[in-house]
Amino acid sequence: MQTVSLEQELVSRGLRMTHQRRLLIQIIQGAESHLDAVALWERARGQDPTLNKVTVYRTLAMLKKYGLVDELDLMHLKGGKHYYEARASRDHVHLACLKCGRIQEFESSLFEKLKGQIERQRRFNIKVVRVEAGGYCENCRDR
Repeated sequence: MQTVSLEQELVSRGLRMTHQRRLLIQIIQGAESHLDAVALWERARGQDPTLNKVTVYRTLAMLKKYGLVDELDLMHLKGGKHYYEARASRDHVHLACLKCGRIQEFESSLFEKLKGQIERQRRFNIKVVRVEAGGYCENCRDR
């Protein structure tokens, strides 16, 4: 799934790129799974022990403000946590396994067609789509 370069987007908007912002952005864009704020902070502290949680929350708020990351609740599988991912170039569906908690992403041209149909029939300009489905992944279903 292709994402925009968060660093390039921020620089193009005239925002200052500090070492800590750059580090957080690199972790978000390189993450193989969705991270909550605490997990992001823990990973970043491995590379910069001076980084504090306030910087993480401020950076996430800024990235959300500019529409560069999505904040997800992912079926609240682990309590009330919110997870973050870099905004992808195409919308997708999050598939959350209710047993093991695995999150998969699903893209489809049919989903894009559905969004187009909604926009045409309702004369509604879609800017953000968040869809989650809860069920059982292949491993848990077969057990």
